[in-house]
Amino acid sequence: MDKTFTIQQSFKGAKTMGTLYLVPTPIGNMQDMTLRALETLKRVDLICSEDTRNTLRLLNHFEIKVPQESFHEHNSQEKIPKLLDFLKAGQSIAQVSDAGMPSISDPGHDLVRACIEREIDVVALPGPSAGITALIASGLAPQPHVFYGFLPRKRGEQQKFLSSKVNYPETQIFYESPFRVADTLENILKVYGDRPVVLVRELTKIYEEYRRGTISEVLDSLTQHPLKGECLIIVSGAKEQVLETIAPELSPIEAVKMLIEEGSKPNAAIKQVAKERSLNRQALYAEFHDL
Repeated sequence: MDKTFTIQQSFKGAKTMGTLYLVPTPIGNMQDMTLRALETLKRVDLICSEDTRNTLRLLNHFEIKVPQESFHEHNSQEKIPKLLDFLKAGQSIAQVSDAGMPSISDPGHDLVRACIEREIDVVALPGPSAGITALIASGLAPQPHVFYGFLPRKRGEQQKFLSSKVNYPETQIFYESPFRVADTLENILKVYGDRPVVLVRELTKIYEEYRRGTISEVLDSLTQHPLKGECLIIVSGAKEQVLETIAPELSPIEAVKMLIEEGSKPNAAIKQVAKERSLNRQALYAEFHDL
């Protein structure tokens, strides 16, 4: 039987193996590099980089001489065994992405899982995250929120994905290429309707910009002021539906199931039904989950 329960005490006890450090890097402004991140990069034995050329500019800027190992989506599976042997030999590794927090939009998660399975310590350092940074200045509700990263590129797959999220009440965060932003916003408008949206570009850089408005207003702005640089799209969550008007004949549990079938998460559906029908949310939760 596979072992599933472990306890990691990151900074206590004698260590016979190295540590995998997940080190965030600036998303644009070099001054966002933390003192702890710099110290970690200086003292590890190896730095795993999504793009060694990009990371070398960072290392040169801070006069860090630690060797790098290329580690990206195209070579991660062949590199992981080598990196595990390195860690088991007592040497430590810092994993970095091109910008921001590692192990989100790069293959670091596979390395993290492999380390955990072998009880090699994994230590994450806090630092820059484009999605959260943009969210808290967007003006849209910061809680609850959900981060999706990059949407599917093909139009049909993108619309299918969005259709499954259309009733989610959470503020939604997406990454997107400036060359695809207009097409993606058109798809979101078609599926979601004309919701509030914030388009963010060049976060933390000299040309940082927030375009706030409805989806159609932001789309109109793109015709006059085309985009350049790194982009994020932050979309308002769905407004609560009035279930008594839509399906008054349904029982509360049936109404919850209907919302889930339409794309809502179970807890969000329970909260919505309880609020609309003036029910005790915890009691409805217990009934739904047969507690």
